[in-house]
Amino acid sequence: MNHQLPPGLDQVSVFQSIFKAYPDALLLVDEGGMIVMANPSATELLGYQRDELVGLAVEALVPDAIRPRHANYRKAYGRNPHARPMGTQMDLVAKRKDGTEVMVEIALSPLKDLGFPYVVTAIRGIGAYPRVKQALQRARYSDYVARLGRLAVDMRDPQELLQEVPKMATEALHVESSAVYLLDPSRLQFFVVSGVGLVAEEHLGARLPSTPDRMPGYVLANNAPLLVKDGRTEQRFGVLRSYLDVGLISGLAVPLSDRGRTVGVLVVRSTQADRFGEDETRFLESVGNLLASTLQRSQTEEALRHSQRLESVGQLTGGIAHDFNNLLTVIQGNLQVLEELPSITADPHAQQLLGAALRAGKRSAELTSKLLAFSRRQVLQPGRVDVVAQLYSLADMLRRTLDQRIQIKLAVDGACPPCLADPGQLEAALLNLAINARDAMPDGGTLTIACKVCNALPADLQSDVSDSDGASTPFVEISLTDTGTGMSEEIKKRAFEPFFTTKEAGRGTGLGLSTVYGFARQSRGAVAIDSTIGVGTTLTLYIPAPPQDDEPEVPQAPSAHPVPMGLRVALVEDDPEVRAVVERFLEALGCRVTPFASAEEALIGFDAGEDVQLLLTDIALGPGMRGMELAKIAQARWPALAIILMSGFSSELLDANRDAPEHWELLQKPYGRDELANAIANVTSASPH
Repeated sequence: MNHQLPPGLDQVSVFQSIFKAYPDALLLVDEGGMIVMANPSATELLGYQRDELVGLAVEALVPDAIRPRHANYRKAYGRNPHARPMGTQMDLVAKRKDGTEVMVEIALSPLKDLGFPYVVTAIRGIGAYPRVKQALQRARYSDYVARLGRLAVDMRDPQELLQEVPKMATEALHVESSAVYLLDPSRLQFFVVSGVGLVAEEHLGARLPSTPDRMPGYVLANNAPLLVKDGRTEQRFGVLRSYLDVGLISGLAVPLSDRGRTVGVLVVRSTQADRFGEDETRFLESVGNLLASTLQRSQTEEALRHSQRLESVGQLTGGIAHDFNNLLTVIQGNLQVLEELPSITADPHAQQLLGAALRAGKRSAELTSKLLAFSRRQVLQPGRVDVVAQLYSLADMLRRTLDQRIQIKLAVDGACPPCLADPGQLEAALLNLAINARDAMPDGGTLTIACKVCNALPADLQSDVSDSDGASTPFVEISLTDTGTGMSEEIKKRAFEPFFTTKEAGRGTGLGLSTVYGFARQSRGAVAIDSTIGVGTTLTLYIPAPPQDDEPEVPQAPSAHPVPMGLRVALVEDDPEVRAVVERFLEALGCRVTPFASAEEALIGFDAGEDVQLLLTDIALGPGMRGMELAKIAQARWPALAIILMSGFSSELLDANRDAPEHWELLQKPYGRDELANAIANVTSASPH
């Protein structure tokens, strides 16, 4: 068939009409790279007026970074022009007049074979393609997550990141509102810690119930992301009216998880219905995970710093206790000697004064014992303790001795196994906790004492117990819960520090909780505080349960034996005042004493033929040989020699308890004449012959 154009139309007019109507941008470019024609689609895509495009070098449409390379490509193409599609296997971008860039596909069609020195450049904007838009969106989300990751590494204060996350979430998602909600330790309330576009009811610092009838609480209950397509028709929970009033009708929320436990919620809201999908959910989950990890890292670092501070204080207090014990040995020893002088025994007033001084000395010794308990340098005698029986006994005693307005409740699991602890120290720790609970309830209240078995320590306490201590072995969980005034976060952080107290002057030493802390740690366990202002406090001890095949018994006090009269004793003590007091004790017990100021002096005396039956030596003997080494040398020479090691530094006794033979005796300073007599009687009756 012979088709002809309608009258009045020629081919040029048709081609011009096609050029103008073509949906893709068309540019006619000469051999020098100058644009000679442009269709309306080109002006729309590239942001220029037609007159601005005509006469413009095509390189102006190329991003600055690749412009030099593009000029070389164009020259090479000019030497061998051919039809060529571009952008199907690579990402191409065109630079618009305003400097923005748009993703494109380009096709080149030379007209040289038709006798025209031009190339038709067809440019198709593909940024609006669904697959491209999705890829761009995902790339942008990934970029925001990477930026947030860099901030998390650089920011040492988690509060800075908490403030930054809502800003970044609203910017990345192009939404109007975002908020971070963190759970308080009781898990009963959320705190609004940061946000953008908040309403008055959820201002910064606001407290919200964690119940599932609100969006954050619903996420907490289900521990999964939540999509709200339109809050006006939401049936699962109540949507705050204030958000709907300002047009925030759709929402997306993800949990903030710390080691599998939800600690908060991140929420974004939009004025556009059904605004969020899978890509947005994945993005917000990534942001939430990064934020939760940063908060976890910060808490772990703070816990480590706090533990290191406590360890440093423990070392200091242990050293102070050592010096105190030497001083108290001198003070109490001389007071005991004075007490038995005839002139004193005949004077009632002098006896009264001496009695007061001795009682003060005893309280001082108890104070140093508490310091040693905190520093984990006391000598414990662990055994199987029937926790259930001990708690019933404790409750009976507390009902008789505490304020009658305080009700004592027991929530004891009768099947709770025994724990492995020093029974006396465990009882002292529980009494300390009970007294603190009493002081927190000046107007009365309820003290609940509970115990149960737990298979492993809570995750946040496992760093307190080394693997070798068995962080994953069974523990007996003993808790005391009061309905008192509660503690602030700042007070909780310092609660275990020695000498820290919130009580008025004269009402406490500040050593109660630090003693409990030291006892728990030395018992290979842990202690935790959970407290809310105005609600109350729960203090929980975690004490290891003994292995089922292990049946150690609580050590019994050995039966008393008399001190052998005329016992020949070598006394080695570098402190002259302590040496004088102990020498008087020994002489009063009927012993024959040869004192030495150092281990080296004692060895010289032994070599000179000094005949001794008992070596009583301090462990720390100044800069020279230590008492443990002296005892080993002496024992090797005279196997029948009885040995007593003494020290005011319990860590030395702990080491000696581990290294010394069972028939040696260990004596903790300060001690009195009776304690010394018992030690001598024990070691002489147990010494090998």
